Amino acid sequence: MKKFLIMAMFLVGVFVSAAFLSRAGENTPPADGEKFWTYISKTNFYKKWGMWPGHEGMYPGNSPHGAYIQLYANDSALKAAKAGKPMPYGAILVKENYDKDKKTLMVITPMYKVKGFNPDGDDWFWAKYSPDGTPMQVGKVEGCMNCHSAQKSRDWIFTEPK
Repeated sequence: MKKFLIMAMFLVGVFVSAAFLSRAGENTPPADGEKFWTYISKTNFYKKWGMWPGHEGMYPGNSPHGAYIQLYANDSALKAAKAGKPMPYGAILVKENYDKDKKTLMVITPMYKVKGFNPDGDDWFWAKYSPDGTPMQVGKVEGCMNCHSAQKSRDWIFTEPK
């Protein structure tokens, strides 16, 4: 009986730990261009997420992004943005970059906070995909890091939630 209770307590601990880690963003993909694309386009389709607070729908963009942008964020990113807090690990922002005609999707540029991935870039994983999901640049993308480093004090994010 004592062994049974010990085993039961162990299993309860494992399940509770697994549930906690899942909520903490541990069920998100690795910092890998193809696996990340599969995650945001098939496993957890980003267009079902909310849009960045105060920037719902399409809005004017700036170079190097498109003339118009749509910015999606997963639940953990939205929660932090609404609370005015830095992005937690597992936060994902996906920016669709459109041409001036507002119809032609040029590229998709997500940023994804991965613990320990990129200490020099506040652990952000950067990516640039063609509209069909072909990786163009992924990882510690120098252009992304150089530009976004101007916003280090704001967790490397330019678009302020409203």
